[in-house]
Amino acid sequence: MIETETMPTELIEYLSEKGFDTLSIDGYKVIAKYSTKEKEIDSLYSGVGLRNISHLGIIELKGKDVLDFLHRISTSSTQNLPKAHTKVTLFASDKGRIIGVTRLINFEDYQLLVCGRENKSKVMRWVKKYVISDDVHVNDANGKYSLLELTGPQADSFIRIICGDVVNEIDTDTFKIIHTENLLFFLIKFKDERGHNKFWLLSDFENSKRIVNNMFEYDGPFNFNLVGEEAYNTYRIEQGIPSAPNELNDNYNPLEARLMEFIDTQKGCYIGQEVIGRLDTYNKVQKYLVGIKFNEEVIGEEQFTLFNNNEEIGNITSLTNSIKLELPIGLGYIRKAFSTAGTKLIAKSTNGRSSVVTVCELPFIK
Repeated sequence: MIETETMPTELIEYLSEKGFDTLSIDGYKVIAKYSTKEKEIDSLYSGVGLRNISHLGIIELKGKDVLDFLHRISTSSTQNLPKAHTKVTLFASDKGRIIGVTRLINFEDYQLLVCGRENKSKVMRWVKKYVISDDVHVNDANGKYSLLELTGPQADSFIRIICGDVVNEIDTDTFKIIHTENLLFFLIKFKDERGHNKFWLLSDFENSKRIVNNMFEYDGPFNFNLVGEEAYNTYRIEQGIPSAPNELNDNYNPLEARLMEFIDTQKGCYIGQEVIGRLDTYNKVQKYLVGIKFNEEVIGEEQFTLFNNNEEIGNITSLTNSIKLELPIGLGYIRKAFSTAGTKLIAKSTNGRSSVVTVCELPFIK
């Protein structure tokens, strides 16, 4: 059995001690909000937001065979991934179902996989299961690192306050160590869902604390806010971003979740390849992840099943009240025949009420 750390990270404890509201999710804490949901969402769309994502699962892999091993069992081509590069790779079951979606970070002497916290134990067990004679060692690394995310259309300019023009030397999907007078961290650069540059700042607790404290003191021209998980969850649903465990779990395959961009169809075998390849080649996908729009208020933590007349055709996996759209919206999986934007369906809740909903293209907000 692989033991995993489920207690709050030091950075989350530090922030909660400053008086910020927290949420408990499956036994660990996250920061719910720093200011108001409206301000934080506005920063994500029109400014720059700093989010503490240290609660995500962080797995450390060591050994000379790691990249070759991941190449054989995951969906992306990893065996020739250069040092200081990063890419997304998926782990699938032999039935082609989602085990976990991860970002692989290559430090050459070791590698990190960052995934949803809820999927971490499953990913670790899955990787360990296939280590036979390979030189691959799997460790839980959540207690070792803090991880911050800087995102939004102003992120590319804002990051220069911390590290100057060295950001120009960092290509997309690569990273560089940043060592200023009182800060030491890895700066990882990649594209976000809207095509803007996004940055991860990976460090130990003391350096992440100094970074956050510097941000608290910021008083400049950027539309900057720290972003809590309440605001981010609304943003991710508006943008159609699937998340574990709601949309990313072993009830669904990567094609249903619209994750085909993270599957290398040219590299050859990986676990689940035969099933996923057959679904793709013969157009056998039965359902798709779509947006769902309500026309009336949704109360509390209701769970909804979707119907066409009296026929069950799907379910809603995530739900939020969109401030920008001023109505409840959600993500859900529905049968392919009903996945066209504009289709009207009936959503029946666990509380016994029914609502008319509309299928929408993702993202809700361009």
